[in-house]
Amino acid sequence: PNAKTFNLPNTICIPHLGASTPESEVNCAIMAVNEIKEYLENGNIINSVNYPECNMGVSNTIGRIAINHKNIPNMVGQITSILAAAGVNIADMINKSKKDWAYTLLDLEVEVSSETLTALRNIEGVVKVRVVK
Repeated sequence: PNAKTFNLPNTICIPHLGASTPESEVNCAIMAVNEIKEYLENGNIINSVNYPECNMGVSNTIGRIAINHKNIPNMVGQITSILAAAGVNIADMINKSKKDWAYTLLDLEVEVSSETLTALRNIEGVVKVRVVK
C-alpha cells in the first residue's frame, strides 16, 4: 500500500506478507534455518510443502526414529509390529499424512538395533528410516 492506493474507492489495502524488504528477507532466512534445524535435531517437520506438519517437540527418551513412507493402509501396524517383536517399547508416537505421503515419528525407550532398522527399511512403501536420537 501507498498513499495513492490507500485512498482508492472500494479498495482494502493489505500489506504484502512475502519477503519484500531486507528485514523480512532476514526473518524468512532465520525461519527457514530454524525449521531445518528442528528437523535435523528433533525430526519435527514445520511448514513443509510435500510432507505434513509433524511436531513432537524435543525427545526425552533414549531414542527417536523418523520414518517417511507412503500413505497406505497397515503401514503403522507394520512399523509397530516390528518394534514390538524386537522388544522395543514406544513411549510416544505421531503419524501424519499429506496426500500420498506420511511421516511417523516415534520416541523409544531403548536404542534400536541395526537389524530392527533394516526390517523397518524393508517394509514395502517405506522411503526412509532415520535415527534422530
